[in-house]
Amino acid sequence: MEKTLEVCVDSLASIRAAAAGGATRLELCSALALGGLSPYAELLMQGKEVCGLPVRCLMRPRAGDFLYTEEEIRLLCDQIRTLCQAGADGFVLGALTPDGDLDVQTMRKLLDCCGGRPVTLHRCIDVARDPCAVYCAAAELGIDTVLTSGAAASCRAGADMLGKLLSLRDERQGPEVLIGAGVDASVIRELRARFPGARAFHMSGKALVESGMRFRRADVPMGLPGLDEWHIQQTDASAVRAAAEALFAPEE
Repeated sequence: MEKTLEVCVDSLASIRAAAAGGATRLELCSALALGGLSPYAELLMQGKEVCGLPVRCLMRPRAGDFLYTEEEIRLLCDQIRTLCQAGADGFVLGALTPDGDLDVQTMRKLLDCCGGRPVTLHRCIDVARDPCAVYCAAAELGIDTVLTSGAAASCRAGADMLGKLLSLRDERQGPEVLIGAGVDASVIRELRARFPGARAFHMSGKALVESGMRFRRADVPMGLPGLDEWHIQQTDASAVRAAAEALFAPEE
């Protein structure tokens, strides 16, 4: 099976850096500092002009939980249709019920809008009541990839659950398990040594880029209190390159 190094990006500069570093696929979003929200169609079109990698668009209408209102579901459907027209190669989405199960009814609505494009179930699985049950439900829906940290704050902390999900993948020929949250070259080497079948990883490879502003009024925040507005988070090509070398290194 092919290996995947997916890089999450929210700017044209990050798209270029991810491609230069050796990413095999992009997850495009906006507001990565908030965990990622639905991206702009215009940024998708810009990215497709400068990069030939497949792009899956993260569909999330707001920060917070994954329990969506009817209005938010309609918004997601409209966003998916717009991004399809703009050239999206696939989508990354997910919705939960109030009890923490996969919202299959909502998922079917969203999948219908994707027009047969490949879909990743995003990290809603990591805050679900039973991640293994959510994985199986995603498989039944025809989803081809599940992005997960193993129901933990980082994939290192969630390694035990990742092992269970990888076993489910192999037993059922289920969706690929795309390992994310805290991924870098050292984590890839560590998890591949523990789980030889781990072959898909998701990272942002962020570094802080100093703002070009010389005049800075520090006492007028534009967003969340304490948010550093004089540094921009941007994908570092060297971090992606190191991760790619770890993932694609010859098997010993």
